[in-house]
Amino acid sequence: MISKKIIIYEHDVLFEILDEIKEKLSFDIIKANKKDFENIKKKLKTNFLVVSATQKDQENCIIIKEFPFKIKKLIQTININLLKTEFSDKSNVDVGSYKLNLNSREIIKNNTILELTEREVSLINFINKSKRPIKIDELQKKVWDYSNELETHTVETHIYRLRKKIKEKFNDGNFIISSKKGYIIN
Repeated sequence: MISKKIIIYEHDVLFEILDEIKEKLSFDIIKANKKDFENIKKKLKTNFLVVSATQKDQENCIIIKEFPFKIKKLIQTININLLKTEFSDKSNVDVGSYKLNLNSREIIKNNTILELTEREVSLINFINKSKRPIKIDELQKKVWDYSNELETHTVETHIYRLRKKIKEKFNDGNFIISSKKGYIIN
């Protein structure tokens, strides 16, 4: 299991308090100052939260403004924010040079956003997870819950419409490639 990390930014007293009770915590704590803060963030990339009295430009940051504070309430706030960060991280999927947000049903590239239907998100996500081309009958079964005997062009129609949307929004005509072996995301 990937351990969640809390960066205690320029708050020595808080770090010492949490360090004393670290066996009871569901996260690891890291002490950081201005000098090493950026390097720590780069090394961790994701799955961390910053706790600070001053750091305000960090997206996933808890600012402690009031003193004294209850340690139990702080730990509860940290755990809630870690869950939110984890949920957000899991909802964003890399799809080639795109980001697919499973929750908002959007695909994003270079700050350009395209809204998708739930079925389009399922289709992209399923094809993207596969390391091999996916045949139509497998998409019918896994994405649409259709049986093999059904004669339908649902998959082809959805892929045609999805390709058209991607082409119009991102000028990418090669997002989903089809071959004799099936569909794959480029």
